[in-house]
Amino acid sequence: MRSIWKGAISFGLVTIPVKLYSATEQRDVSFHQVHREDGGRVRYKRVCTIDGEEVAYADIAKGYELPSGEMVVLTDEDFADLPLTSSRRVDVLEFVDAEEVDPIYFNKTYYLEPDAQGVKPYVLLRDALEESGKVAVVKVALRQRESLATLRVREGVFVLETMLWPDEVRTPDFPFLDEEIDVRRQELTMATSLIDTMSGDFDPSQYKDAYREALEAVIEAKVEGREVVQPEEEAAEAPAADLLSALRASVEAAKKGRAAEPAAAASGPESSGTAKKAATAKKAATAKKSASEKSGTSEKTGTAKKGAAAKKSAPARKSAASGSGGTSGQGGTSSRGGTGRRSTSKSTSKSAKKSAAPKSRSRKSA
Repeated sequence: MRSIWKGAISFGLVTIPVKLYSATEQRDVSFHQVHREDGGRVRYKRVCTIDGEEVAYADIAKGYELPSGEMVVLTDEDFADLPLTSSRRVDVLEFVDAEEVDPIYFNKTYYLEPDAQGVKPYVLLRDALEESGKVAVVKVALRQRESLATLRVREGVFVLETMLWPDEVRTPDFPFLDEEIDVRRQELTMATSLIDTMSGDFDPSQYKDAYREALEAVIEAKVEGREVVQPEEEAAEAPAADLLSALRASVEAAKKGRAAEPAAAASGPESSGTAKKAATAKKAATAKKSASEKSGTSEKTGTAKKGAAAKKSAPARKSAASGSGGTSGQGGTSSRGGTGRRSTSKSTSKSAKKSAAPKSRSRKSA
């Protein structure tokens, strides 16, 4: 961090030299004004309304306009001569309880770091203030403006919080404050129960800037040339019939949310890893089962195909046999000519044997 101011804490007769640092920073996404057609940066010129000439920054002063329209010009020398006793000091005015200071007065927060020669008095005042449980009300001049501020301890460091002046805080003037609003005791009890259910320890790390993240996602998508995906909106719940019903439903929802948080925290990364392993094992088992089912189906299909082929080949063989017999009986030569020739030779040998039998008998008779 870079210091933006140097001065001293004035505490009675004790002076503690310190440096001032900004304790906070804005994380907003910054933009430039550009020409829509070509993306060129838009520049502004400081032009005088009287002569129309561009004015250099060194020639610019501050002006206060009077009700008559006349202008009072103030230069840097005028501001330097202002009678500010707190120009380089943090003047401690008094010490008060922290609960007495309304947060609406707080404006900007800074850290105070001691110089090398002021470390011991710095630590002494820090420890004493921390033990007292109080905060110091101080006056300090920053950027040519005197401000009221508080000095408190945070993580071992003095924190200076500038405040608004009392006349800078507006008074709420709303019509409903003058109206008589009837609140039933049952409704008040239910609202208190809802507050108790939703009570917890403040942990700022659990919150995030969803708008900034969405805006950065849009910019990244523009850079990569992707389309931006709009998240689905949550379904809106039906409005309750009356205020008491709405409070009762809110209490039940808050209790369910609180009950789910310890379960999620107890599961932790180990349970999530176990769940992942179980899911992986389940997928593997399903894959094996489907593979075995496919294998069994293919085997059945192969058997069915073999059976069908066998059934088809059997009638074919029978028809071929009957076809060959008819051909041999006719003495023709069809596609099974070899079979016909064998049948013809068999019938010829039988005829020869029959004709040879009478010849043998005639030889015996002779």
